[in-house]
Amino acid sequence: MNRDTMLKSMDDNNLWDLVVIGGGATGLGTAVDAATRGYKTLLLEQADFSKGTSSRSTKLVHGGVRYLAQGDISMVLEALHERGLLRQNAPHLVKNQAFIIPNYDWWDGPFYMVGMKVYDMMAGNLGLGPSEHISKEETIVAIPNIKTEGLRGGVIYHDGQFDDSRLAISLAQTAHKNGATLLNYMQVTGLIKNDEGLAKGVRAIDVETDRAYTITAKGVINATGVFVDDILTMDEPQERKTIKPSQGVHVVLDASFLQGRSAVMIPKTDDGRVLFAVPWHGKVIVGTTDTQMEHTNLEPRATDQEIDFILQTAGRYLTRAPKRSDVLSVFAGLRPLPNTEDKETKGISRTHQIKVSLSGLVTVVGGKWTTYRKMAQDVVDQSAWIAGLHERPCLTANMPLYGYVQHFDENDHLHVYGSDRLAILQLVDNYPKLGQRLDDVYPHLRAEVVWAVREEMARTVEDVLARRMRMLFLDARASIRMAPEVARLMASELGNSEDWVDRQVKEYEKLAMGYLLG
Repeated sequence: MNRDTMLKSMDDNNLWDLVVIGGGATGLGTAVDAATRGYKTLLLEQADFSKGTSSRSTKLVHGGVRYLAQGDISMVLEALHERGLLRQNAPHLVKNQAFIIPNYDWWDGPFYMVGMKVYDMMAGNLGLGPSEHISKEETIVAIPNIKTEGLRGGVIYHDGQFDDSRLAISLAQTAHKNGATLLNYMQVTGLIKNDEGLAKGVRAIDVETDRAYTITAKGVINATGVFVDDILTMDEPQERKTIKPSQGVHVVLDASFLQGRSAVMIPKTDDGRVLFAVPWHGKVIVGTTDTQMEHTNLEPRATDQEIDFILQTAGRYLTRAPKRSDVLSVFAGLRPLPNTEDKETKGISRTHQIKVSLSGLVTVVGGKWTTYRKMAQDVVDQSAWIAGLHERPCLTANMPLYGYVQHFDENDHLHVYGSDRLAILQLVDNYPKLGQRLDDVYPHLRAEVVWAVREEMARTVEDVLARRMRMLFLDARASIRMAPEVARLMASELGNSEDWVDRQVKEYEKLAMGYLLG
């Protein structure tokens, strides 16, 4: 993918079938669905692909054990089905992860065992493995750092784990491969309407050059997550708010805090949620919270209260209680939950909703990463009908995503590139200096920076270190060390000046400091 080529494609096309606003999980999935049906598709994202919520998840592809307990059966069924399809279609990015629920009361084992067997049954032939009760000794072997006082055993079950922003890039590449045009750093500033008041395109501005664009289309889709109300207000200034944002916070710790390959699921915290401690890229992610927020922004920040809640809750179950000084990175994301006045955010269903405005603008609200494909299918079905496009079937259920490979070494950090791994290694063969590491501690190569610019539309140091390599989320301090070399490599590829390098490093350092605890 090349941004200049994408800009030329947008200039060359006078009328699109569908314009998708938003480059997160929902928007990218929608672009894949629309493009594979043969619709002329353009996607516009105001920042980088998956800059917002879609890069800040708990890294789980799951049906939702908590939602099963809440009785949201249809949503869990749908999510378990989609979990199986995603594991099937992107095995290089989605894996089977064992989870253990530690039991400290005599009734915990039978109670959770029944629930997890129902979970298994609902997954059907797309299940990842059977749930079973394990002894105290087996629990300790699986989670060496679990507190043993009062421990009676555990329940082990299986769910999916993934790399969220790497999957987002794979979706962008899949959409592009199937004919879609996608542009990051292209901000929609307004809607275009015909004499009948129907939405027939958008106005947008290239954030990099300030060039304004007028883009016409048969249909417009609002897939902007927590920002859907901003687009709806462009359509109808008096529109009632449709989103109730909920903040989820995660802290990242060294792998020594878990010392095993299994994840831990704490089934009931003080706020009535579940808490996960999950191995991920050699670290442990612990979260999440559920805090109702009044405002949305691209860089939400964790509160001290949220951080302390996670650390204190984890400390009740781990022999080595994590402290603030142990946190390698802390990140927050905003869930785009439907605005339900009479419910707290933790009780709002994660089932997606589709809203069609009088102008014909189609908006998708809610949902979760696991069900992105079904959300896309539903919104394209609706949008094609509204736009008067020829009806064509969805093709994505059994379609491998870009990069698909079945056999790989999970210990090779390049496995997340899937089939592109070989091309990156070829870069190293051609230019041996690109085989040098960016840091003494972490395995990332200079070649990955070059690849991110040439093939994955990375435009800033943040794009590379946060969403192409994930270092900002894994170890913010180490990512600051890498920033100068990343900026120099990018400047060489993009033809940018030393002043650009200096600005990028300073901006990135300022950003990354927000992921560290004082």
